Amino acid sequence: MMQYLDEKPIKYPLRLKLILVSAIIIIPMIILSIYQIRALHNFSTAYDTIVRRITLANSYNLNFKEEMDESMYKIVVEAETFETIDDNNDLHNPYELIEAARINFTKLQDITTSRESLGWIKRILLNLDTLEDRIDEIRDNLMQTGNYEENIEMLESDIYILTELFQEEIQYYIYYETQNFEAIRQSLNEQVRSVIITMIVALGSIIIASFLMNVLLTDSITKPIQMLCDKTALVAKGDFTARSFCDNHDELGLLSDSFNYMAMKLQQQVDSIKQEQENLRHMESKLLQAQINPHFLYNTLDTIIWLIEGNKYREAIDIVVSLSEFFRIIVSKGKDFISIQEEVIHIKSYLQIQQSRYSNILDYEIDIPQELYQYQILKLTLQPIVENSLYHGIKMIRARGKITVTGKMLGNDICFWVIDNGIGMDEEEVKELKNAVGLGLLGSEQNTGFGLANVNKRIKLNYGSMYGLTINSKRGEGTVIMIRIPARLAER
Repeated sequence: MMQYLDEKPIKYPLRLKLILVSAIIIIPMIILSIYQIRALHNFSTAYDTIVRRITLANSYNLNFKEEMDESMYKIVVEAETFETIDDNNDLHNPYELIEAARINFTKLQDITTSRESLGWIKRILLNLDTLEDRIDEIRDNLMQTGNYEENIEMLESDIYILTELFQEEIQYYIYYETQNFEAIRQSLNEQVRSVIITMIVALGSIIIASFLMNVLLTDSITKPIQMLCDKTALVAKGDFTARSFCDNHDELGLLSDSFNYMAMKLQQQVDSIKQEQENLRHMESKLLQAQINPHFLYNTLDTIIWLIEGNKYREAIDIVVSLSEFFRIIVSKGKDFISIQEEVIHIKSYLQIQQSRYSNILDYEIDIPQELYQYQILKLTLQPIVENSLYHGIKMIRARGKITVTGKMLGNDICFWVIDNGIGMDEEEVKELKNAVGLGLLGSEQNTGFGLANVNKRIKLNYGSMYGLTINSKRGEGTVIMIRIPARLAER
């Protein structure tokens, strides 16, 4: 297909036809005029929106701190209470102040477009949550006697500071909003200059085209273009089977063939993406099923019962805590990405549980620097590999073994190593495992390559083909699996 597009001759170039139908240049002039009117309207709307946002934020900048500080002071010195403060027209209920501010700044968040301004809006909302928590603490203290000094200290060290911080954050929000005025002005100037130049060129073309109106051959141009527009609209709606048919031996004919080729490639890519997404959902489902293993849960519960019957309550509590952490990370509110700190907690909980069952054969060490904790990782990345090392490495030697998990920043990437001194694999077994992992062959859950292939495929689908697993092993010496992911900060 591409060879055909490169070699198809152009017998009637559009340049010649455009000379005959140059009156069509009027259409761009109309479009430019509409565009200019719309640009002015957009400018006016954007300007008005920013002014309204700044006005609303500025009203809180002037009043909120004074009203909140005064009301809380009266409550702390017990001149008023939370229940009676609504009866005082000079004071305001702190909770109502916070709720009103939260509602207004949430609305601002929905209509704010600047990334910097949005950042300060989020900080303001978080600050309101913190302020409400501090007020709750003071309210609880007021229900008890003898906490006057503590309440005064909380008022000065928490409430006053938080309201001061609230004002500062509003100032920053207003500052970044005002920066948008200059951006709007520059955008308008650029649009005006562009339209003026284009209109001058178009006017000259119209004057020349007026002498050639008697030889217009519009059909040979407009019909293929209209067909392409219609087919493009169908493709835009998701119908990638749409095809354009044009017999012109000019650029429009070549464009029609290119459009057909593009539609075909889009269909292939969409099908490929759908298949990849389906595979990803399948893998994630299988991986979650593998982690919520009933045998693992039964064995853990049996261990807890055995410890309780042996009056080893402290050890039983530790296992229950580890089991809770293990499943909490698996669920993690439905998130696909968690922090490296949470992943470390996950594998540590898993190994603590397994060590209680295999204390005579299992040692482990987790040596991941804390400076990596703030970065994100795909959930269930390290734990399946650690589990693979235990069941297919350490347990196979029927002697005491050790699993070591380390991590390190390498350039813009983060690398982890899961190392065990288990039975290991010979060269042929390593080759077969690498092929299975590289091809994403997901055998049964008991298959050695299941967890590795799943993790490797999910990493590549989410981060790119340059990331994934690297496997090295020697029979009798153990196995080293390296996991490479990009260094991206976790969401707070």
